[in-house]
Amino acid sequence: MATAGSLQGVGVPVKLLHEATGHICTVELKSGEIYRGELHDAEDNWNVQLTNVQATARDGKVSHMEHIFIRGSRVRYVIVPDMLKNAPMFKRIDPKMKMKNVALGVGGRGRAVADRANRQVGRM
Repeated sequence: MATAGSLQGVGVPVKLLHEATGHICTVELKSGEIYRGELHDAEDNWNVQLTNVQATARDGKVSHMEHIFIRGSRVRYVIVPDMLKNAPMFKRIDPKMKMKNVALGVGGRGRAVADRANRQVGRM
């Protein structure tokens, strides 16, 4: 499983896939096969490992597998649990609070900002 620091450069769908680790997910392949089981591991390229898998072939035949590895390029889509819609990554940042952690005096460049700051201090 990826660490929080390694998820900085990936998009929301990949983050959601990583959040689904340990939950029951359904994966449909481009070939039409469907696999439903516990998401054991997921990679940024959508390679997934499922355990306790119920496999449904294109003809509707259902079988059971202990473990399966699915190559990400073969995945059409993944269905994750609805409870993940409350994941922390979907929380919106309040615009009023967004700039609270920025130090004063930061947020501009050039002589105009420096002159304005000096005027406030009384140096000019």
